Amino acid sequence: MAPTPGAPRGTKAGALGDAAAFSFYPTKNLSAAGDAGMVTTSSPELAERACMLRQHGMRRRYFHDEVGWNARLDSIQAAILQVKLKYIDGWNHARRVVAKRYHSLFRAAGLAECAIYPTHGVVIPHEVAGSRHAWHQYVIRTRRRDALHEFLAVRRIGSAIFYPVPLHLQQPLQCLGYSQGSFPEAERAAREVLALPMFPELREDEQQTVVNAIAEFLS
Repeated sequence: MAPTPGAPRGTKAGALGDAAAFSFYPTKNLSAAGDAGMVTTSSPELAERACMLRQHGMRRRYFHDEVGWNARLDSIQAAILQVKLKYIDGWNHARRVVAKRYHSLFRAAGLAECAIYPTHGVVIPHEVAGSRHAWHQYVIRTRRRDALHEFLAVRRIGSAIFYPVPLHLQQPLQCLGYSQGSFPEAERAAREVLALPMFPELREDEQQTVVNAIAEFLS
C-alpha cells in the first residue's frame, strides 16, 4: 500500500501506510506456535474487506461476495501472541544489543568495509538515520558467499541464504519476460547476502566465534 507522506519519527511499521501485513511464523521476532499473520490498517473500509477476504470472501455466512481464503487466526495462536506481545519491545532491544556487538566485533577484526559492495571483507548492515531496525536478521554481504556458507557449516556455525534467486528469475514469473541482467542489483545481492546467527539471547562469546571463523576464512 502507499506510504504515508511525512510520517513522524517514531511511527511504527504497521502505521506507515494504508495497510501493513505481518508474519508471526515461529522464526519471527513476534512468533506464534504455528502459522499466523495479521493485517493492520486505520481504514475502516480496508479493515472490513480484509475481514471478508480472510473468511472465504463472505460478509454473510455462506454468501460469497468475492473469492477469498480460509485465513482466520485461530484462538490458540491469538492467545499466545497476546501474551508475547508484552515482551516484544524488550526482545527487539536485546536484538539491537546483539547487532551492535556484531558491528563492533567486525570492525575490531578489520573485516567491516565502508562500501556498498564487498571487496576483501564484509559489508555489515546499518540503520537508516531517524529509524530503528528490528534486527530480525543480521545479514552481511561478501563476495565469496557460498564458500563462506559452507565453511561455517563445517564448523557447525549456522548461517542462511534466504533468497538465492531474485523474484524476476523465479519460474512462475518467467512470463513477464525478464532475464538474467534485467535487475543487476537484485541479482548481485542474491549472490552476496548471508544471514548470521541472530536472536535475543545470543552471547558475546558466541558472536566472537562467528566473527573469528569469518576472519579465518577471509584470511
